[in-house]
Amino acid sequence: MSDLRDPAPYDALLLLSFGGPEGPDDVVPFLENVTRGRGIPRERLEEVGQHYFLFGGVSPINDQNRALLDALRKDFSEHGLDLPVHWGNRNWAPYLTDTLREMAVAGHRRIAVLATSAYASYSGCRQYRENLAEALATLEAEGLELPRVDKLRHYFNHPGFVRPMIDGVLASLADLPEEVRAGAHLAFTTHSIPTSAADSSGTAAEHGDGGSYVRQHLDVARLIADALRDETGVAHPWELVYQSRSGAAHIPWLEPDICDHLEALHRSGAPAVVMVPIGFVSDHMEVLYDLDTEATAKAAELGLPVRRSATVGADPRFAAAVRDLVLERAATERGIAAERCALGALGASHDLCPVGCCPARAPKPAAAGADSPYA
Repeated sequence: MSDLRDPAPYDALLLLSFGGPEGPDDVVPFLENVTRGRGIPRERLEEVGQHYFLFGGVSPINDQNRALLDALRKDFSEHGLDLPVHWGNRNWAPYLTDTLREMAVAGHRRIAVLATSAYASYSGCRQYRENLAEALATLEAEGLELPRVDKLRHYFNHPGFVRPMIDGVLASLADLPEEVRAGAHLAFTTHSIPTSAADSSGTAAEHGDGGSYVRQHLDVARLIADALRDETGVAHPWELVYQSRSGAAHIPWLEPDICDHLEALHRSGAPAVVMVPIGFVSDHMEVLYDLDTEATAKAAELGLPVRRSATVGADPRFAAAVRDLVLERAATERGIAAERCALGALGASHDLCPVGCCPARAPKPAAAGADSPYA
């Protein structure tokens, strides 16, 4: 194996995700985990839980993570990468702390971490780093030897993440009636977050007016729209829009909402829409309910033809991108210059989150960054 195909110093990869209920009895306890400390009454959680009950009380995210684990292990094996892959969640079993404990007891000492969030933001990056710090603090209190954890860089503009989404939009356009296909608008969707959180996303130098969160999504949207124009000869109108708002009404969140956007497109005479969920790695509940159920129902009410393109999920090209990210970071840690694959105008993201990157409202220790208490 050449130096550039050597995972050292890493001896394991941890897939770190959000988690989701796997049956009706799990729904409210899961939502209690998600909202712990916010004082949300159980009645409200039961109301929100109706989204899950429409799907039998099961979130698809866990099965999707299992499929991604299989894809990663298959890709690693086929390319001679001897690196075990583990899985831990923030809010449901397998819990992050339990997985890290198992990894530490098994002797893993240097762990690369892939979060199932491709973009910079507090909830998409730093909160995962806080979860890692909390888990390490628990293991330290238990007297275990702590592994070092390194979170892999943001991969929003990696070719292995972008190309599957381009192909997904091409398939969705082809599925529209021919008479509306050329005029179809593209609605690139991602999770809405408070504007204050967006403005402070990314490094301190990037804060303000949507921060890295908005800029990174816009860059991916342009990449996809430009590729579609180059490959089909049609320049489809597009806009970045938002979904899944969950905060108090008096707090400003990123807009426009996808359903409001569909209404505006209908009023303007748009013949069709493809919803492109660039903000999500897989078809989890916010895709299945907010887009496939709620937004699709809104489009039907308007008489507006709509399609929803596929997320990346367990696409083999994404698994290959993860392998690329691991080997790139491993080479860097060994002091070897490695190619850093990235499309678009923003280039490859930083490996180590600097101080002040995506700050929390109430500062908490965060691992895998320049301010980590765990070197």
